Amino acid sequence: MPKISAASVSDHRAQQRRALVDAARELLEEGDAARVTFRSVAERTGLARNSVYKYFSGRGELLAAVVEESAPRWVARIREAMDAADGADACVAAYVRAQLELVRDGEHRISRALAGERDAAVLRAGADLAHREILAPLVEALGELGDTEPRRTAQLLQGFVNAATKALESGDDYDGVADRAETLAVAAVRGLAG
Repeated sequence: MPKISAASVSDHRAQQRRALVDAARELLEEGDAARVTFRSVAERTGLARNSVYKYFSGRGELLAAVVEESAPRWVARIREAMDAADGADACVAAYVRAQLELVRDGEHRISRALAGERDAAVLRAGADLAHREILAPLVEALGELGDTEPRRTAQLLQGFVNAATKALESGDDYDGVADRAETLAVAAVRGLAG
């Protein structure tokens, strides 16, 4: 009988865990956090329901894993857009536009589905970390521009993004909302220099 290496077992466990997180994310993207149960996740992955407990002690832990794995993707898209921007105005505009593209493309449905989640206390730490990671590229850019309070400025600029997100979720026109949010954010940063 062939010997199974520890690396094979570890890889298998990592693949199974990844499949469970992916299944939970898909359910969240469909818009209803209540549908994320160990049973529904197990059905999507072809595992037995009790197998899910080998990877996650509870539903809150599974949902937190979804939030943790989503944040780096979001931050990468934001950083990529900002890195491609030329100049301070374009950098701020890229920050706003990249986030609103995430909303338009459905990535925001995960956080929206979790907004009223009964496990909100468990998820808050993961969401706070995700928000800090999303703000990081803007904080860096503002610091490079000579802003003496880049974190505070970034948090306030994020308010434009949050308001624009709510407008989009309410059915407002994407281009109109994104253009206005960019304009306001760029004007705010220019106002700091003046």
